[in-house]
Amino acid sequence: MSELLRIGLVSISDRASSGIYEDKGIPALQAWFGKALASPWEMETRLIPDEQPLIEAALIELCDVAGCHLVLTTGGTGPAPRDVTPEATLAVADRVMPGFGEQMRQISLAFVPTAILSRQVGVIRGKSLILNLPGQPKAIAETLEGLKDADGAQKVPGIFAAVPYCIDLIGGPYVETDEAVVKAFRPKSAIRPKA
Repeated sequence: MSELLRIGLVSISDRASSGIYEDKGIPALQAWFGKALASPWEMETRLIPDEQPLIEAALIELCDVAGCHLVLTTGGTGPAPRDVTPEATLAVADRVMPGFGEQMRQISLAFVPTAILSRQVGVIRGKSLILNLPGQPKAIAETLEGLKDADGAQKVPGIFAAVPYCIDLIGGPYVETDEAVVKAFRPKSAIRPKA
């Protein structure tokens, strides 16, 4: 089995996909993974409009054809009529992982009361974990890393702390992180000794 983590990034925005403004979600995620991952990884990106059939097709292609172990979406998770990312994600899911959406909203509520309007979900399709992230770069980092106090101690865990072990459990590569950014949590029995 390859130990290379394949990540799919899907930025969902009518305006960015039509060139009205520059997409900020994909560059923010690329920069974050550049800091956070200590294991080898590669990335595939897609920039598409808020159209449910296009979102579903991109998710299926990244999971089933490109073989991405982790697929992250940004944008399209609010209550507006064109926000259909959660519907598209659920439509392609084999299993729902509700803890991810719950924790993303919990983190965001520490910053803005409108976090309760988010409908982000986490699902598994085959051997891929799909997560809906916020659209703003600052909120993306907060969601992935969690909240730290003034001394740098973790107050609220970010969702990425659980992602490497989830990828282990669904048959993906063993992923290690830079603990200064985010510490991956695994039960002691699942931790591999450092080479």
